[in-house]
Amino acid sequence: MNAAFDTIETGTRIEGVPFSPTRESIREFCDASLDYNPLHLDDDYMKNSFGKTTFGGIIMHGMNNFGVISKMLTDWLYPLGGVHRRLETRWKAPVKPGDTITASAVVTAKRPTGKSQWMTLDVAVRNQRGELVAHGEAMVEFPAEIAA
Repeated sequence: MNAAFDTIETGTRIEGVPFSPTRESIREFCDASLDYNPLHLDDDYMKNSFGKTTFGGIIMHGMNNFGVISKMLTDWLYPLGGVHRRLETRWKAPVKPGDTITASAVVTAKRPTGKSQWMTLDVAVRNQRGELVAHGEAMVEFPAEIAA
């Protein structure tokens, strides 16, 4: 089995690298995802009220939070021989150009199985003010090492 799995304890905290979305990076995500919703492109449109919510300007795609979390997990897992298998998140607050967001995770459970080793992690993304903008749960696998 993967030896790194045994060295990681429940409660281990992982911290991602900060990400600061810009108007340009939001536009690039529009192009990459083919999501040209005016929420991400049109400041005049975003001056409107959306029920009980007013954003006051364009916002980053929620899926960009997914990417920030995935990068954190992959940066941590890959050197240890781990694989990111599942991620579920809920968006809690908008992220705007000029914000800086950072993903983090905490190992909440470890479970070896007959064929592999699994961990569950609580994940979160917070902005520069410490406000929660996304949270959820990830599952990662530490596959059995292949003998050389």
